[in-house]
Amino acid sequence: MKPRRYTLGVAALALALLASPGFGQMTSPGSAQSKVPEGPEASLPAHIPAGPAGETIRLGQSIFDYTPRYAAKYVGNQMNCADCHLQSGRAPYSGPMVGLAHIFPTYVERVRSVIPLSRRIQQCFVRSENGRPPAPDSREMKALLAYIGWLSPAASARQAPHGRGLVKLPQLHGDPGRGAAIYVKQCAACHGADGAGVPPILPPLWGPGSFNQGAGMNLVEKMASFVQYNMPQNAPRTLTPQDAYDVAAYINSKPRPKMNPAYAKY
Repeated sequence: MKPRRYTLGVAALALALLASPGFGQMTSPGSAQSKVPEGPEASLPAHIPAGPAGETIRLGQSIFDYTPRYAAKYVGNQMNCADCHLQSGRAPYSGPMVGLAHIFPTYVERVRSVIPLSRRIQQCFVRSENGRPPAPDSREMKALLAYIGWLSPAASARQAPHGRGLVKLPQLHGDPGRGAAIYVKQCAACHGADGAGVPPILPPLWGPGSFNQGAGMNLVEKMASFVQYNMPQNAPRTLTPQDAYDVAAYINSKPRPKMNPAYAKY
């Protein structure tokens, strides 16, 4: 019963955040929310600029952070881009967007071809968002490209940013039985015993609101790499690589949406 009581407390906090006046609003130029933290990516601009270009960038950040709210017609679940790409796509080793614009077009093994960044974003929508692909000329796509472009200053083209991609773990075998015990102890307080989370604050890990079977996070090794470095949020990097593989195997043994076969080409 103890995890259940704590989960309800987190749910109450999430509801309070949802009810707060500023929740989900686009950040204004120079606001605290639009600042990039100091650190390895200090070359990033300090603020989102003013004017129409800045408005497009801020819309992109809003879509990134609250995807079902700002890109509703393309989303089929309760996932935000920022659920997998933490800190609005800035956190190291959580698939950060910093500098990403400079590596596209690039070869993607999944489709065995060279694709532009817009195509890669479409892949995320049909897989991680369990939705449909935004058109390259859509308002939403232009905004996301503008935001990722803002996170890709010239300096990041000359040197790979810190923490690109996910942390490298040894190849291990995950045990769902061991993972179940780790999940109860380390994950259920935030994501719930049923894996439903408290969207949009705490993402669902399985069930109809989560990513579908075609998403990258549906691969145990990829989820393990994400989990080991980033989770639990109050004590990241305290799980061993084996713990991370076990809990990833448990989570990915749970039911989730099937990918729409019409989007297999993505």
